[in-house]
Amino acid sequence: MTTAEAVKTNTVEEQAKRAKKAAKNLSILTTEEKNEALRTVADALETGYESIISANLIDLKNGEEKGFEQAFMDRLSLNKERIFDFAEGLRQVAELPDPIGDVMSRWTLDNGLKVEEVRVPLGVIGMIYEARPNVTADAAGLALKSGNAIVLKGGSSALNSNKAIVEIIHKALEETRIPKNAVQFIDTVNREATKQLFTMKEHIDVLIPRGGASLIKAVVENATVPVLETGVGNCHIYVDSDADAEKAINILINAKTDRPAVCNAAETLIVHEAWLNQHKELLAESLKKHGITVHGDESAAAALPDVKPATESDWANEYLSLDLAVKTVKDLEEAIDHIDQYGTKHSEAIITENADTAKKFMQLTDAAALYHNASTRFTDGGALGFGAEIGISTQKLHARGPMGLPALTTRKYLMSGNGQIR
Repeated sequence: MTTAEAVKTNTVEEQAKRAKKAAKNLSILTTEEKNEALRTVADALETGYESIISANLIDLKNGEEKGFEQAFMDRLSLNKERIFDFAEGLRQVAELPDPIGDVMSRWTLDNGLKVEEVRVPLGVIGMIYEARPNVTADAAGLALKSGNAIVLKGGSSALNSNKAIVEIIHKALEETRIPKNAVQFIDTVNREATKQLFTMKEHIDVLIPRGGASLIKAVVENATVPVLETGVGNCHIYVDSDADAEKAINILINAKTDRPAVCNAAETLIVHEAWLNQHKELLAESLKKHGITVHGDESAAAALPDVKPATESDWANEYLSLDLAVKTVKDLEEAIDHIDQYGTKHSEAIITENADTAKKFMQLTDAAALYHNASTRFTDGGALGFGAEIGISTQKLHARGPMGLPALTTRKYLMSGNGQIR
């Protein structure tokens, strides 16, 4: 490690210490003080959008020179509309109920000791993410509203965009009661700095990775700090034999094409063979119209034109493009077995008019979000009324699904007595 790299690595620890100190001050602010700060930041982001776009253009140029895939470039790209969208997301977070201080339960023991279970902030959140600069604003807003400081480590591909966003956030926070040190940004591409973040248990209370499978795996396998694990989205649409054709195709096309490069986009169509045989012409026409490339099994290839033979990797692939794997099945059980084998426990949907079949699918399918006759694109904090989201958890401990404000809290037991001893 060079001397300059060592200095940067030491700076990460100093940033974490500043965040920890700021978290103490942040935890006692009122709801209105936090809300006003978020509104101030939102206004500043809109006012300064041109500087963010200028920085983003540098990142996009670098991405083009490095030959990044189109899906990656889409996640990296910012424009005025996207910047105003995440600014509006901060305002929505400001309008949400503040979970801090909520009494989750209370009771009195036989000896008169009063007990309250109360929501409190996690403390300091370490956020490691790739490509999406909007995560910088979303994560900061959710952390601050829930009383947490945050240390942000974005991917090198979005370094200039993220720095521009954080500079605006810091300047705006100087006009509020929230200390600007509550938002720290690690502005180095040094991998050692990231690894250091994995192990600073004395300063960081929880790590949240958000990005591709390799990033999430690296954090989960190497971190000694507790991890709130987010997951990639190999999402399935199962079209049952009792599915309404128009409804099924509309949902499939939306889930696949609305934004193909996001984690809640559908990657695999599982289709009952009877439905496929009956509606293959309509399905083929819709797939062709929307430029979808099909990777299918033998039955799909026999029913649909221009099908590429599916390999084992196609069933597990998160394409993030207009590619779609198509698997034909004989019944619901076979569909669920396929999801169990290849799904990532993110979002799964069944399209059927049979209520009993839908109920069985909902009961037996293991995923953070399940849909009956609706698109998987709703697995999103904003779409579900959380304001912004800090990520979508596919694990089962602490939080699952889109993580809004309550997921960024823990609990504390407060006891009040009158001299009781045990």
